[in-house]
Amino acid sequence: MGLWADAKPKGAGHLEAVERLKDWTRSRFVLTPDETVLISEGPTSIPGYPPVETLVAFWTIDGTRHHFKVFKPVLDINEDDFPPPWLKASLAYSEGVQCACC
Repeated sequence: MGLWADAKPKGAGHLEAVERLKDWTRSRFVLTPDETVLISEGPTSIPGYPPVETLVAFWTIDGTRHHFKVFKPVLDINEDDFPPPWLKASLAYSEGVQCACC
């Protein structure tokens, strides 16, 4: 069984929260409607971390993938949990760099 095997169906409130996070991501990092934003919630894979994490990933028009994690369920996240806009470049995925947290 995989990491997400125990995932339970989410309600309408969850879907609304996901859309809200996508809107905040677009606004915070000045993304166009053509740039993809992905929100994914699941159990934390690192011992000692909070039990639920939300991954926010987005791709800019040039194809660069950016990502960050919030160690809260989607429904508990507020805009203050997002990194500041000036960190956008540091959120870019670097090919070949791997870490246990991301």
